[in-house]
Amino acid sequence: MHRDLPVTAEEDLVPPERRRRVRTVWISDLHLGTPGCQAQALLTFLKEVECETLFLVGDIIDGWQLRRAWYWPQSHNDVVQKLLRKARKGTRVIFVPGNHDEFARRFVQHNFGGVEVVEDWIHETADGRRLWITHGDLFDGVIQCAKWLAHLGDTLYEFTLKLNRHLNSVRARLGLPYWSLSKYLKLKVKRAVSYVSDFETAVAREARRRGVHGVVCGHIHHAEIRDIEGVLYCNDGDWVESLTALVEHADGRLEILDWSQQARALQPQRQPAAIRDPAHSA
Repeated sequence: MHRDLPVTAEEDLVPPERRRRVRTVWISDLHLGTPGCQAQALLTFLKEVECETLFLVGDIIDGWQLRRAWYWPQSHNDVVQKLLRKARKGTRVIFVPGNHDEFARRFVQHNFGGVEVVEDWIHETADGRRLWITHGDLFDGVIQCAKWLAHLGDTLYEFTLKLNRHLNSVRARLGLPYWSLSKYLKLKVKRAVSYVSDFETAVAREARRRGVHGVVCGHIHHAEIRDIEGVLYCNDGDWVESLTALVEHADGRLEILDWSQQARALQPQRQPAAIRDPAHSA
């Protein structure tokens, strides 16, 4: 699809048979306002996937990065316009702010262009399960106890992404597939693995304390559906490297959609998104 076309005209080019219809979609960690955001792939996803309810589970706009340096290309504006258009056309859009867009927490219980801003949410699936929706940063000990360290970590993560882009540019010239340095570190470094596990357990335990069947969150950029101590833990991933979303089908079944393959097919001249492990479903 040609980037210069307006959002409304581009959408008309998506044939009905290519559009996926689901009951609910959860996306988070878009990080609009940063070079790492895969906005074009996200825009394609939003055009091809239709739902009754769309949850924006935090870190949609990266206020931390925008305060350091302004970065806002047209593709990021197109994503915002597409979200607003979905709200106007009847999709219920619910925004749960995260730590990178914590400025939006001042507007909880307000509605902007059809987008509802809430602190958290309880969603009932078609098969009767109650899911608690939260970004998850409140269960990140680093953010709660040493915010300066969280900002430092964010800066280092951006540096890793930049280094990764250069590394994969070389790999592409050598005919090698995309490789994610940050994902490798997250899954292989002992302290990082422990951090992810501790976070998941803390969120699941809070969900159990609240008396719900499960939880949907973001924050750690690691898509997952699994049982933790009898609680269904779901993380919808991110749109920086993983390019994943969590969806609920008409019967209540939950699935992680991996959009990286579609992104590579649509943008063969650009570096592909990270390949994640095969998604689970529940």
